[in-house]
Amino acid sequence: MIFVGLGANLPGPGGRSPTASLEAALAALGGRGVAVRHRSRWWCSAPVPASDQPRFVNAVAEVETALDPAARLAGRHEVEAAFGRVRGVPNAARTCDLDLLDYDGRIAAGGASGAGPILPHPRMGERLFVLRPLAEIAPGWVHPVTGRTVEAMIEAAPGDQRCVPLEDCRPAP
Repeated sequence: MIFVGLGANLPGPGGRSPTASLEAALAALGGRGVAVRHRSRWWCSAPVPASDQPRFVNAVAEVETALDPAARLAGRHEVEAAFGRVRGVPNAARTCDLDLLDYDGRIAAGGASGAGPILPHPRMGERLFVLRPLAEIAPGWVHPVTGRTVEAMIEAAPGDQRCVPLEDCRPAP
């Protein structure tokens, strides 16, 4: 199974809502050799680390592709750029973020050497905005490095994170 995390907290091209931009970005992956099998519902989360940015819309999708992780990473960056993503400051507000979370349980150092992405995503086990939608579409999923289930990681996640279904998201007091 291959999982992609989706997130945005700024309007996309043409003033699209973050949700509409992410839906269109996910559809755009289809033109790059990636087929979406399942997608979680949309979730609402506060920025991590905490900041005064707008809340994020998040989801996780299970996809199929014959592309290797490095080619998959390049395609993801192309789609993000097409939807207004500007890379710069880490954890900045963004119009489109597509993270490769897990690629068939592969473990890879990747990173700056250009050898492809780090697999599994190095911070996914600490982020409720990844774990809750992942648990929705892949209950019982096991982290290939830690051996922990997605449910165990949710239970151990930092208590200061807020992540609720989008329909339950209310404005901050």
